[in-house]
Amino acid sequence: MDAWSIFASEFVGTALLIVLGAGVVANNLLPKNKGRGTGWLMINFGWGLAVFVGVYAAWKTGGHLNPAVTVAKVVMHMYDPEVTLNGLEGAAAADVTGANVAIYIIAQLVGAFVGAVLAWLAYKKQFDQDADPALKLGVFAT
Repeated sequence: MDAWSIFASEFVGTALLIVLGAGVVANNLLPKNKGRGTGWLMINFGWGLAVFVGVYAAWKTGGHLNPAVTVAKVVMHMYDPEVTLNGLEGAAAADVTGANVAIYIIAQLVGAFVGAVLAWLAYKKQFDQDADPALKLGVFAT
C-alpha cells in the first residue's frame, strides 16, 4: 500500500470521526440548536455513528483513526511479525515500518485538526453567541 493511500484513508476517516462526533456534541450543548439538551444518550449514539463512518471510510488502512491504535499495532507486530498495520496480506498490506507508522500518525493528527475546524465552522454562529465558556470547551474536550 503506497504512502498517499495510507495518508488519504486515515486523514479522511479521522476527519469524519471528529466532525461528526464534535458536531453532535455541539448540537447538544450550544444554544439555539434543534438538538439542544437531547442528553448523553444522543451524544453516545452520534459518536457511535461517527466511529462507524470513520472506520468505514478508512477500511483499507484498518481504520485506526487514533495514534494509540497504531502504536498498539506496532507493539503487536513486535510479538507477532505476521501482523500488518491494516490486517491485510500481500500487496494490499501496510507493512510495519517507521515511515508507515509516521504517515498513519501524521494523517490522524491532521485529520483530527481539520475535522475539529470543520465542526467549529459548522457551528460558528452558535460559538459566537453568548454561551457558557465551559459548554464551548465541552464540544472539543471530554
